[in-house]
Amino acid sequence: MVIMLNAIQGQDTKKIPKPERQWIAIIRIRGTVNVKRDVEYTLKLLRLHKPNHCVVRRLDQSLRGMLLKAQHKIAWGEIDFEVLYKLLKDRGYTVGGNRLTDDLVKKFTGGKYKNIEELAKAIWRGEISFGELKWLKPVFRLHPPKHGGYKRSVKKLYQEGGALGYWGPDIKNLLLRMI
Repeated sequence: MVIMLNAIQGQDTKKIPKPERQWIAIIRIRGTVNVKRDVEYTLKLLRLHKPNHCVVRRLDQSLRGMLLKAQHKIAWGEIDFEVLYKLLKDRGYTVGGNRLTDDLVKKFTGGKYKNIEELAKAIWRGEISFGELKWLKPVFRLHPPKHGGYKRSVKKLYQEGGALGYWGPDIKNLLLRMI
């Protein structure tokens, strides 16, 4: 994937600095039938209203507690820049319901960012946050995983052979099948 992105953009992704805090992707796996109110509220705070919705956030202490509270409904793990860029490019939408394009990025940022890649780099570095981008939807609506679904039980944690909870860097494979 890195080679593919390098070939497409003609740039070296090694120039992208490491973020000071790790970026994680959070995917809602299960619905809300028979869910405790505090877990449902936590999912609402994470903006995960439906299954196969995904948000990208920086990992901090308060978010860690929310993840542990809702771990039986979600999957999460660390992502790299290529996955963030692919999410914005393929599944990013504006508030008006339009698919994210280079022209829309240039229009809504007043020319500060010329394309989706520059916007993704700015988000990755922490120069701008999803909260500041009022025109960009912070939730990515994904497809169910291709090629056989989750391939694991959606009732068990990842460490127990299921699809829920902390995936670590393996979440990248799941996300690429869902984009």
